[in-house]
Amino acid sequence: MNPQETFCLNPDCPARGQVGQGNIGVHSCEDKIYICHVCKKRFAATKGTIFHGLRTDAKTVVQVITLLAYGSPLQAIVKAYGFDERTVKRWWQRAGEQCEAVHQHVVGQSELELQHVQADELKVKIQAGTLWVAMAIMVSTRLWLGGAVSPHRDRTLIRRLAEQIRTVARCRPLVLAVDGLSSYVSAFQTAFRSKVPRFGQRGRCTLVAWPDIAIVQVIKRRQENQLHIERRIVQGNQKTIEQLRQATQGVMGVINTAYIERLNATFRQRLHWLTRRTRTLAQQPDTLSAAMYIVGCIYNFCDYHQSLRLRLAVGERSYRWVQRTPALAAGLTDHRWSVIELLSFKVPPPRWSPPKRRGRPSKETLRLVEMWC
Repeated sequence: MNPQETFCLNPDCPARGQVGQGNIGVHSCEDKIYICHVCKKRFAATKGTIFHGLRTDAKTVVQVITLLAYGSPLQAIVKAYGFDERTVKRWWQRAGEQCEAVHQHVVGQSELELQHVQADELKVKIQAGTLWVAMAIMVSTRLWLGGAVSPHRDRTLIRRLAEQIRTVARCRPLVLAVDGLSSYVSAFQTAFRSKVPRFGQRGRCTLVAWPDIAIVQVIKRRQENQLHIERRIVQGNQKTIEQLRQATQGVMGVINTAYIERLNATFRQRLHWLTRRTRTLAQQPDTLSAAMYIVGCIYNFCDYHQSLRLRLAVGERSYRWVQRTPALAAGLTDHRWSVIELLSFKVPPPRWSPPKRRGRPSKETLRLVEMWC
């Protein structure tokens, strides 16, 4: 137990989320309990992870989540381990919430020079009808940027996905490769704008579109057993698109949506709900969303990608390959995470701010603000 590497999770504590400030101490090594010297609250070492409050040991829970994330049937795990099906589903839902929080903290709060992004949708059968899952990938690092789940394949679904891409993007030249769905164009044009204040004038800020944002639609049609592909430039110029494509895909080839389609195949392989012509149905939208974040985070942080490996020279005539995950290639992590690291990662809460009250703040409040804010 190292109190210098943990933080207080009490929402009312002025020192919440602060690491290495000397406010955390060890209360019990035997029971693995910490204490915060500021708010005097005690908490377990597993607080803030999916293992908090579970009677089953963490190793077994990680094995079950890993098997489910790589496509093992739920019934097979229930038979092999002897757990109740509801217990396994509860672990799966907890893991989904944990992975969503990790994704929002690590990927969602970063600023990446995306250059080339591809997006696509998947159709999923549920007991009450169908759901649509929209996802996006950063081509140069194969990083899964996020996804959205909706009962309709409409502008609302695409707008939620576009906002996730806009959150992590720097204001740099960017090409967006999508299919023929018209909602992509309006959603991306709306999302990639910035507010410019009117200095010396009344009224709202002016929304200015980002420069050098290109949108390309790759439309596929099958006629008489032949596949016809049409590439339509909706926004941007051919020169910028070709430069960004060569920087991310290589000299050979053309603009396409092959990378997001390959990512779709990975999700279909690991989640049997997404398989075409399957008799397995997703139970609820929340279950599908949890599964999407679990598979996406394991893909980003835990899986090596063969196309991302680097050739490192060793001596004059020999070399070796350095394997990388998408998160490692994007500079978000410094090593390959294990599944237990992913499920044990504690997302720090936002820093404490004093409650708003009338009148002047007290001396104690000013002292806490000076110390922790």
